[in-house]
Amino acid sequence: MVRKFRFGVVAPLRSEAQVWRERVRRIAGLGYSTLLVADFPLTQPAPAPMLATAAALTDLRVGTWVYASPLRPPWMTAWEAHSLSLLTDGRFEMGIGTGRGGIEDELRDKGLPIVPPGERLVHIRETVDRLRELDGPDRHTPVAMAVYGPKARALAAEIADTVTFPLDDRPRNQVERLTREFRTGNGPELALAVPVIGDTVAPHMAHPATDPAALRAADALTVLPDDPAAAIDEIQRRREEAGFSYIVVGADFAERFAPVVAALAGT
Repeated sequence: MVRKFRFGVVAPLRSEAQVWRERVRRIAGLGYSTLLVADFPLTQPAPAPMLATAAALTDLRVGTWVYASPLRPPWMTAWEAHSLSLLTDGRFEMGIGTGRGGIEDELRDKGLPIVPPGERLVHIRETVDRLRELDGPDRHTPVAMAVYGPKARALAAEIADTVTFPLDDRPRNQVERLTREFRTGNGPELALAVPVIGDTVAPHMAHPATDPAALRAADALTVLPDDPAAAIDEIQRRREEAGFSYIVVGADFAERFAPVVAALAGT
């Protein structure tokens, strides 16, 4: 099945709250489907109030990109996700993963238990199970999973609506092989996070030291060209060859990337 394109924006709050709210309103008028926030405790407001605010200001879908599962008990994440789904009239998407690199140091700094990697997938499954119980038979909060290893991919194929892969500088041929092995019939939607457009790196999507030239040299899929026509061709190629239909970019790119969204969203 060829899925229609949709586009999301990761929009961290790095300014006055009013400036962020104005940016959210502008994004809503550019054709994007979803406004997303990262789970970086204490560096910006918590995801739930940010997303509830965005949903009240606009008709955008909203979501976490993504909850780091070791930071909260499964019941708490599920409760928060269900609450957002309820309060946004079903416009919330729960993104969740096992945590970024260095999560152990972050847990230590916050006085939280160190969750071994093998237990983090158990926590994700429990979170989704609790979410389904809270949703009941009449609500389905979509789940997006960030996955890497084979066990995570197997779990995502079972419980996720959307799947994204931490690709970094993986070359195109490796990514195509990964998605080919993962895709099965009407399986989850495949999302591609693109933290680099041209020579600019999006905050909260990649390390500030990320080298755009090195990504291009590696033929990585985490970078897109600045030119809209070239970006449109490349995105269509990525859907055809690897199955990616949900493209996620940073808010700093939202306006200059809008012609791409206008040309492809819903097609």
